[in-house]
Amino acid sequence: MTKLVHDGTPEGIHAAVTGWLELNWTTEAERGANASDEGMRAWLTKVRDAGLATPSWPEEWFGLGISARKAGIIEKAFRARKAHGWGRDRFHLGAISVFKMGSEELKREVLPDLLAGPICCLLYSEPNAGSDLAGVRTRAEQDGDEFVVNGQKVWTSNAVEADYGMLLARTNWDVPKHKGLTFFLFPMRQDGVEIRPINQITGESEFNEVFITDARVPARYAIGEVSEGWKSFQTAIAYERLIMAQGGTERRGRQNEPTTPLLIDLARRKNRIDDTSLRQKIAQAIAYRQLNSLNNKRAKAEIAENGASSLMSLGKLAMSRIQHGDARVAAEVLGPEALLSGTPNPDAANASFDAAKAYMNSIGGGTDQIQRNIISERILGLPKDDAVDRDLPFKDVKTG
Repeated sequence: MTKLVHDGTPEGIHAAVTGWLELNWTTEAERGANASDEGMRAWLTKVRDAGLATPSWPEEWFGLGISARKAGIIEKAFRARKAHGWGRDRFHLGAISVFKMGSEELKREVLPDLLAGPICCLLYSEPNAGSDLAGVRTRAEQDGDEFVVNGQKVWTSNAVEADYGMLLARTNWDVPKHKGLTFFLFPMRQDGVEIRPINQITGESEFNEVFITDARVPARYAIGEVSEGWKSFQTAIAYERLIMAQGGTERRGRQNEPTTPLLIDLARRKNRIDDTSLRQKIAQAIAYRQLNSLNNKRAKAEIAENGASSLMSLGKLAMSRIQHGDARVAAEVLGPEALLSGTPNPDAANASFDAAKAYMNSIGGGTDQIQRNIISERILGLPKDDAVDRDLPFKDVKTG
């Protein structure tokens, strides 16, 4: 499969990608992609090889070398056809981290596979290192050309389905906590990896505990330099916050909300659209989303230039406020009906689900409180809190 041929203009890209989809996203291809993992992998391989999975990347790395704005043309065309595989340069955290920070050898070895299917879970948080991820105690000790890993991770989304995990582990205990960490692409499907699902209030089990006992990861799978992984990790978490700031944790149908927002539709169907108080609250909710969209554009531009952006903390914090706020307004529109649930009451069930799901955005990728600290220090320039352990060798840091 050859790269998509286009003339570089928005019109030319649109014509080329719609023509490509017309030729390739056939009824048979759609049926195969939706029927099996093998069918989906075959389709994603086609998308990858055409440069359509990561169009903003250089051609030598499966891209088309076009701008993010022009890549949006491809996204719209894929969405219109309900085709899979677009936006992996925005949403596949494993592939993005390897592309941005991995060695040439690692990129050649794993990017083709990552872009053709496997997902990566995030092995960051630990029972005693959630808000302070630099305090992780999962240990990775070098044994020849591999590292042996022991430790526990928690709140790991999609660990059961993941082929790889993006692992933050300590490889040097004799330096301060930010300096002794290594960021690995960690193979999940091996002996020594035990996954225990966590039941959530929404009824889902996206989160998991992961216990790692004498598992192994090749030394060449380090993303960035050994014991200098904090920088690589910051790039990865910036993209995670970008995804969350864009509503990536919202239920399907809420993400990239349509022109007529769901709250307006709900108020119309419940005959509450003429309630002036509710109209004002709905208008405010829409304004928050629009403002957050503009801020996300600023953050994307800064990430493209610098590899990371503290502005993502603004976007992630704003999305938490948006999700909690929308759920409150929906409950107010519904009135007593909001207390109902189940299949006979889809509006109430959706409102309840959104209210519970909003806490995922408030916790994942760094809590709302952590985002406020980042905003105050890195954006507003306020003084940092005292950190007595910042310059101590990590082995000397006292824990409770």
